[in-house]
Amino acid sequence: MGYRHTIGATTYTFSSLRDLLAKASPARSGDRLARIAADSAEQMIAARMALADTPLAQFLQETVVPYEADEVTRLVIDTQDARAFAPVASLTVGGFRDWLLSEAASTQALRQLSRGITPEMAAAVSKLMRNQDLVLVARKCEVVTAFRNTIGLSGRMSTRLQPNHPFDDAKGITASILDGILLGSGDACIGINPASDDPAVIAGLLRLLDELIARLQIPTQGCVLTHVTTTLGLIEQGVPVDLVFQSIAGTEAANRSFGVDLALLRQAQEAGLSLQRGSVGRNVMYFETGQGSALSANAHHGVDQQTCEARAYAVARAFDPLLVNSVVGFIGPEYLYDGKEIIRAGLEDHFCGKLLGLPLGVDICYTNHAEADQDDMDNLLTLLAAAGVTFIMGVPGADDVMLNYQSTSFHDALYVREVFGLKRAPEFDDWLVRAGIARSDLRLVADAGLLPDFAARLIA
Repeated sequence: MGYRHTIGATTYTFSSLRDLLAKASPARSGDRLARIAADSAEQMIAARMALADTPLAQFLQETVVPYEADEVTRLVIDTQDARAFAPVASLTVGGFRDWLLSEAASTQALRQLSRGITPEMAAAVSKLMRNQDLVLVARKCEVVTAFRNTIGLSGRMSTRLQPNHPFDDAKGITASILDGILLGSGDACIGINPASDDPAVIAGLLRLLDELIARLQIPTQGCVLTHVTTTLGLIEQGVPVDLVFQSIAGTEAANRSFGVDLALLRQAQEAGLSLQRGSVGRNVMYFETGQGSALSANAHHGVDQQTCEARAYAVARAFDPLLVNSVVGFIGPEYLYDGKEIIRAGLEDHFCGKLLGLPLGVDICYTNHAEADQDDMDNLLTLLAAAGVTFIMGVPGADDVMLNYQSTSFHDALYVREVFGLKRAPEFDDWLVRAGIARSDLRLVADAGLLPDFAARLIA
């Protein structure tokens, strides 16, 4: 089936749904690198007009990656909920956009719809939306998950405390955790990206997190972001594991490049659940994604990077995760060239993830060789806070000295909390008050220098 739209005397033809989605995408360097982007602004608009007229039901008939060749496609098609899809089944992509922006698309309606929407549908409608549309619709989506605290409630935003250290030094990591806790960060999780892949080092970091959380009775969860096979081995050895982490992508071949498939992820989820370490919930998985990962693995099948990213959310959705985040600017300017492209991609990712029913957070970030700066990140942070982002990163000074990229700081989280009146996970807020770190109005009372007793307990 071909797709076409005429502008003036020129008729633009698109060979497939995959080609149409690629040509309709906002301009970005990754799609240009893959040579699938629109050749001109006029062709891009023609593609969007043709996409707007495409029935949503077409996405159930025509796949962008062949069903028989890709387990992610099979997952998408085989788990699509026809009953949930029924309220919008007769709409075109353009009609779906209008519905999403209407009062009919309430929080409850969007929750009921989420399992009926495929990632390709979500990606398609996002391509027709302005930034403000992406903010407005995502804000109406509420996705709540729980482990030792409750994440995603309306009016709240969580933070992952990211205390990375270039040598996995326990004292350096503990100092960063102290910094973050005293500034009210860490309710999404305390998550370490290890510099080493040595299982013994990973085990030591997991025990460090477990001891700190238990000794101080912090209602949060720890995670060391190592490969899922390493985590499985450590679980078998009795090492304390709260969350099972894995990077994922939107095609079977891209996931294979990460060393995983759906069966392995299912095994990992079952292992995490078997530990029964949660107190208020059983969501044990933590996934990270990012536009460009399938392209960087040469595993994109000619699909644009944003649609590939949305397909990764279908993978995540199958495992009921506690946390999912797009590391939006981390892969580099080869995929998102500058601040404008990073901002747009971050809003797209958040919108698509929330629409698909995921607790979507964003690592608001850029690499040092991208045409972006911290003002761009401030803009995206503010837009995502307005859009109801589930969680962001808390990195000391916003500068990750291990991964060598720029993200958001503990103080950045305080900024958006102040501007938007956002609270943390309720159990974590209550603990901050009990620990003397926050007052009853949840304003922080002091820094590390004014809380010597607490600091001494943490670093003892």
